[in-house]
This record gives sequence, C-alpha cells and structure tokens, in this order.
Amino acid sequence: MMKLHTIKYVLSALLFAGVLVSCNNDDDVDPIAMATCEDGIMNGDETGVDCGGSCTPCTMALDFSGTFVQVDHMGRPGINTTLSVDMPMQTSIKDANNITVPAAMAAAFQPSFEARLEQYHDVYAGLLGLDPVDVNYENNILGLDATTLTTVLAADVLEVAPNGPTTYFNPGTDADNDGRILVPDGDETVLTGRTPQDDIIDVSLILFFGGAEGDRFSGQDLDNDGTPDLPRLTSDGVSLTATISTTFPYLGAPE
Repeated sequence: MMKLHTIKYVLSALLFAGVLVSCNNDDDVDPIAMATCEDGIMNGDETGVDCGGSCTPCTMALDFSGTFVQVDHMGRPGINTTLSVDMPMQTSIKDANNITVPAAMAAAFQPSFEARLEQYHDVYAGLLGLDPVDVNYENNILGLDATTLTTVLAADVLEVAPNGPTTYFNPGTDADNDGRILVPDGDETVLTGRTPQDDIIDVSLILFFGGAEGDRFSGQDLDNDGTPDLPRLTSDGVSLTATISTTFPYLGAPE
C-alpha cells in the first residue's frame, strides 16, 4: 500500500514539473513571430483573418464595433464612383480602399488610381477607333498632371478651408478677360469643402476628362452632321433637382 502511494506521488510530481516546463517554454515564444498569414485565425499584427498588418491587405469590410461596418468613405464621391470602382478581370481595390485610414491611402492607392485614369482614356480611344497612345490624360483645368491629381485625390477625405469659400469647385469669373472661364487665371477655387448645391460628380469628371479647358470630351459634333463625334465624359447628365433650404437638413422632401 505504501509502495502504491509512493508511485502516485512520483507520477504527480513529474506531471506538475512537465506543466511548469510547458508554461516556461510558452512564455518565451513571441506570439507575433508564431503567427502566419495562412493559419485561419486573426493573430500577430493582422487586422483581419490572415490579412492586414504584415499580411496582404484585407479586401473585405471590417466590422470594428460589432454594430457598424465601414463601406464607403465618400469624402469625395468621385473617388469611389470613378477611381476605386472595381473593373472586370482586375484585382479589387474598392473594398480595400474603403477600410484604409486616410493617412495610408496615398501610398496604397495613388499608383492604382493613376493607372485606372489612363485606362479609361485607353477605353475611350478604342471606342473612337483611335490608337490608345494618342488619347491620354491631359493636364486639367487646375494645371495638374495625372500623378499630381491622383495623389491629391488618393486620400478620400473632405477638405475644408476655414478662411476661404466653401466649394467643391468654382471656376472663377474670367479674371484675365480671355473669354475662357474654365482656364485657370487666379480666381478659381477647388476642393475647399462642399455645399449641397455642388455637382460633385460633374466636377470630378471635368477634372478627369476635361483637359485644360474643362470640355475636352463633352460630346462635341466635330463635323457638324448632327451626331456627336466625341463621348460626353464631363457630365453624368444629371442636374440638381432637389429643393435646397438654408437650414438643416437643407434638402427638401424627395420628388
């Protein structure tokens, strides 16, 4: 009987020592170093399951609170509707863009936005029967080249100028009297906020496709045969129809 008790005590002591050894080994392991991007769980510095942090960016919207999901930034609606829109046979960037903090957007998406902007011009060149090499983005009414424009727009946030007029874009009043309001002459204002009256989609399209005078692709009838020879890319064709008031919530009843 005494021998049996002794054996039990010895086994118990060995088991306890093994537990201690296991705990000590675990304490020395870096949980981030152990994490992989293929283990099916959210660990390490990941922001989603096997994505974010040191892994590839997450392409699904993340629910940070259990109640709300970030599905659109929409500080500048022309970005989500034009530059980050998903296209067939291409890697999705829209979801990734919508869950990225603004401070990280420029580095992450500017190259994709610039490539998308040029791709649109290639598509329209094909529709016009022209060589894509001959139909490229032209510096716009603000004098911005493609790289500068897409860098400015990459951070999808609404900027506000506390000491200037609030507008998505105001072409000015032809300060140099050359007869062309849409050509920069020093009194235009752009991206300093937004008012309910601003047609933000048309402004975005003008900046993308309007060229130096804002009307490069505006459905022109070049041979005067009554049929447009150029696509209408500087407007979505939808004008403001809602009644705008001067008090919150500003818009009237739906029509």
